[in-house]
Amino acid sequence: MDTNRPSPIKTRKRRLFATAASLALAGAIGFGAVTTGTLPVSAEAVRVETTQQNPGFADVVERVSPAVVSVRVDSQAAPVSDRGQGMPFSAPGFEDLPQDHPLNRFFREFRGEDGRSEGRRSGPRDRAERARPSSQGSGFFISADGYLVTNNHVIRGGSAYTVVLDDGTELSAELVGSDPRTDLAVLKVDEDREFTYVAFADDNDVRVGEWVVAVGNPFGLGGSVTAGIVSARGRDIGAGPYDDFLQIDAAVNRGNSGGPAFNLNGEVVGINTAIFSPSGGNVGIAFAIPSSTAETVVSSLIENGAVTRGWLGVQIQPVTDEIAESLGLENATGALISQPQADGPAVAAGIQSGDVVTAVNGQAVASPRELARLVGNLTPGNTVTVDIWRNGETQQVEVELGTLPGDDQLAAATPSGEAPTGDVALTDFGLTVIPSEDGNGLLVTDVDPDSAAAERGIEPGDVIAAVNSQPVKSSRDVASAVSSAEQAGRSAVLLQVSRDNSNRFVALPISQG
Repeated sequence: MDTNRPSPIKTRKRRLFATAASLALAGAIGFGAVTTGTLPVSAEAVRVETTQQNPGFADVVERVSPAVVSVRVDSQAAPVSDRGQGMPFSAPGFEDLPQDHPLNRFFREFRGEDGRSEGRRSGPRDRAERARPSSQGSGFFISADGYLVTNNHVIRGGSAYTVVLDDGTELSAELVGSDPRTDLAVLKVDEDREFTYVAFADDNDVRVGEWVVAVGNPFGLGGSVTAGIVSARGRDIGAGPYDDFLQIDAAVNRGNSGGPAFNLNGEVVGINTAIFSPSGGNVGIAFAIPSSTAETVVSSLIENGAVTRGWLGVQIQPVTDEIAESLGLENATGALISQPQADGPAVAAGIQSGDVVTAVNGQAVASPRELARLVGNLTPGNTVTVDIWRNGETQQVEVELGTLPGDDQLAAATPSGEAPTGDVALTDFGLTVIPSEDGNGLLVTDVDPDSAAAERGIEPGDVIAAVNSQPVKSSRDVASAVSSAEQAGRSAVLLQVSRDNSNRFVALPISQG
């Protein structure tokens, strides 16, 4: 045995050392297989220095819980004698079941011999007209003298309101006011005591990813706490014209409506209002009204019992890329006026169909929803400066805002007639039209199903009132408007289409011809 022969382990160590040395040399003189890549030397991955670990939510919950309440809403019920003699549950169609029907036999057995539910005692209250619980939700005090906030949909249709405190105490409350458009309501408890209350946070400082704690009354359990993070901001869920919800992933269920979502300072950042759920239970997507919206609405409800909003008096729609191209707008932003409402402030100021509102009082308008919020937050009677895009340039219009009418007053009526004869083919767009009966516009009688017009929802019976803001009464007017658009270098034209007494705008590509 050769004792001087190196062992396999020592041999491998030498080879590894030699390889490492050669790699180091190659890196030092700038050649070889090892390179530093194409990233600049100063480039670094994102790193976040954690200031402190979240110790939990117990301190926050302990402080804010006395301010959070359960809200029980009662509505007036019919006399017991009119409700199937105390049938424990009833649904349309059960009243006329045959006497030998299995469900009828079940109801009789369940109710007992005297026709009432097992275990119930008869008495005057059973036969008298009385209130019954119709809904339950959550709320929270915002003042020491008993003002509290909840959702409008929690108190809607109620005749009496009961507030259940954190310690189980039940107190009667009166409705101060409600606002269906933002789904907010204010109740007042008149008691000779001071209530623990909480304050609204500045939700402009709320960032996606921050912790929130939801406290409320899910499924009537009362006093339940869940935690999560802010998942997104500015959500539009189609609930109304002022949608601007915070999305949170804290567990929110039925009964949490009207309850607060707190930051770690114990301030209310949002009011839990809706959930997205195929099953009706929590799936980690809940929506809360931002505190800035709530604070404004609540203050108005307490002061006036109602919310007054500025009113521009227009029907509006989004500006798509095609519409922006057809109007010569650089970006697809703003709110397109589809129709000014009769006798509204916009008409008086000279705003027209086809104008695009791009700013109000110097504040940019990105979408119809933003225009609705901006104008709604302004005081009726104030004069505002509205920037509009018209005929390829920005113009400014002074508008004295009106007061937003009730929902039943908002409909605008612009009737369109029907015409009998004289079809003219606009084959460039796959449309067949005739002059409308009143001479204002072109009535669509046929639409090529493979055309751009059909793709964009134009249907027989629609009336084309204008093309690129120019009124049209014949195919010649359409051809003139298209020619002008082509000369201006545009690849689409904007049609003002009337249907069912309302207007909308549709951009059609010229290239289709």
